[in-house]
Amino acid sequence: MSVQIRPFHSRDATALYAVYVEAVHIGAADHYTHAQRLAWAPGQPMPDSWPDKLAALDTWVAEVDGNIAGFMAVTKGGYIDLAFVRPRWMGRAVAQAVYERILERARRTGLPRLTAHASHLARRFFARNGWQVDATEIIDRNGESLTRFAMSLTLEGPK
Repeated sequence: MSVQIRPFHSRDATALYAVYVEAVHIGAADHYTHAQRLAWAPGQPMPDSWPDKLAALDTWVAEVDGNIAGFMAVTKGGYIDLAFVRPRWMGRAVAQAVYERILERARRTGLPRLTAHASHLARRFFARNGWQVDATEIIDRNGESLTRFAMSLTLEGPK
């Protein structure tokens, strides 16, 4: 299996929204209730703002055999705003491949650190990559309380 990483194109928006919904509803099912997942990712239709949100971020798409398997999107300041992988590709190096692209670009541009608000599932991934939990938070999302983790990684600079 070979994971290819490429920049986001506007034509990817619908597919990336499907990855997001699938990752939340299926991938996060062991960590959040059905009601919490529905509040987090209500499902279809895709919000009108979704394509613009992806375009405003530094968004990277992971493909396996020409099919979109996941994506990550980061702000210019180093905040990983979105990080999702299709459940069938979880644990198969897809997230790692796209994360390494983001990490490389962050180091190259001289960012001092990366930050994220991670779900239970993403917290494990980031922790394996040397991130620390700075705070555990309970947030309200569409009337449901969700636990998330403010996390960070201090960067060493260009390599």
